[in-house]
Amino acid sequence: MKPFKILIPFALVFALLFGTPVFATEQGSIYPPAFEAFEEWMESTPAATLTGDLGCKAALLMEASTGRVLYKSNETEHLPIASVTKIMSTLLVAEAIDGGKITENDMVTVSAYAASMGGSQVFLEAGEQMSVDELLKCLIVVSANDAAVALAEHIYGSADSFIAAMNSRADELGMENTEFVNTTGLDDGGYSSALDVALMTRELLTHPLIFKYTTIWMDTIRNGAFGLSNTNRLVRFYKGANGMKTGFTTEAMYCVSATAERDGMQLIAVVLGSPTSDKRFGAAKQMLDFGFANYAVKVPELPVLEELAVKGGREKSVALAATSPSLLTEKGTGEIKAAVELPENLTAPVKEGEKVGEIIYSLGEKELCRVDITAAKEVKTVSFSFVLGLVWKKILSFV
Repeated sequence: MKPFKILIPFALVFALLFGTPVFATEQGSIYPPAFEAFEEWMESTPAATLTGDLGCKAALLMEASTGRVLYKSNETEHLPIASVTKIMSTLLVAEAIDGGKITENDMVTVSAYAASMGGSQVFLEAGEQMSVDELLKCLIVVSANDAAVALAEHIYGSADSFIAAMNSRADELGMENTEFVNTTGLDDGGYSSALDVALMTRELLTHPLIFKYTTIWMDTIRNGAFGLSNTNRLVRFYKGANGMKTGFTTEAMYCVSATAERDGMQLIAVVLGSPTSDKRFGAAKQMLDFGFANYAVKVPELPVLEELAVKGGREKSVALAATSPSLLTEKGTGEIKAAVELPENLTAPVKEGEKVGEIIYSLGEKELCRVDITAAKEVKTVSFSFVLGLVWKKILSFV
C-alpha cells in the first residue's frame, strides 16, 4: 500500500469540514479552505448582459436543445483544453454503457500503464480492481487520469484504440477543430476549440446517466476510505448547475465546460485559456446569467391535424403526425404562431413516415422553424386483386 493512503482518514475529515478537493485537485490549482466569499460573489454579481472582455482565450455559450450559439469569441481557435478532453472520454464510456457493451457493475482490473498516469489521480495501483461506476465517478468528479486510462483499456483494449475512437466520434459530431492525442488532456500536442467543446458537451448531455456523477459535490470511493470533491465549484454554488468538466495545465491554463438547466432550458458555457480559476468560473457564470436572463425555450402545442384524403388508396384517408419543436426565443417577444401547409389530398401509395406537409412556426415576421408533417401509417394502392378480394367477400357474405 502506498504511504499516501495513511493520510486518507485525516484528509477526508479536512475535506468534509472545509469543502476542499484534497485528493485530486486540478494540477496546479489550489482552492481556498473556505468558500463563503466565493458563494457571496456568485450570488451578488448578476450579469444579464455580456459586456467587456471575459478575460480568456476563447468562449462560447450554446443552448443545448437547439444547438443555437448565443455568444462566441474565438470559438474555432485551436487551443489545448486540458482535462476538458475527458468530456469525450466520458461520452464514449456513457455510449458503451447505454449500448450494453459494459455495465456500471463491471469490475475493471487496473493495468500498470493506467496506474502510472500523473497529474490528477486517485492513486490506482496495478492489479487493483474497481467498478466502472466508481471509476466513472473518479473520472468526472476529480478528473482522475488513471481512471480515464483504466476505463479506456477496459472498453477498447488499449488506450490507443480508445483515442482513435475519440477522434472518430469527434468527426461524426462535426468537431472540425479537434485532435485528441490522449484520453486525459495532459499537454501532449492535442487541441480543440470552444465550439467543438460545446458540441461534444451537447452530445454528452443526451445521456441522462452522466448527471448521476456530474452533480456530485463530495463523495467517496473504496468503501468510504478515499474522499472526492468536485473540481467544478459551480455545481455547489450556481443555481441549476449540472456539470460538466474543468481542466488545467500550464499550457492550457484554466478551462471549463459549464452546464446548467433552469425552467427547461439547458445551457453550455465554454471557457478556454483563463488566467485564474476564479476568472474561469466568473466568465462561465456571466455567460450563463446572460442566457437565462434573456432567453427561454418554449415547446408550442401542435395545431390540430385532420386526416388527409388519399386518392386511389385502399383507405380513403390517412392520419397525420408531427412532433412539437423546442424553440429558443428572446424573453418578452410575443406569441409563437403556427401555420399548416398541406396539399388537398394525396395519391396512393403513401408510405408510413412519408413527409406530406409542414408546420411553419413564426414569431412576428420572423420564421423560427419548419416541422415535417408525416403520414402516420401506410396506405397501399388499390389493385385488381384487392378489388377482386372485396367482391368475393361480398358474395360470400350472402351465401
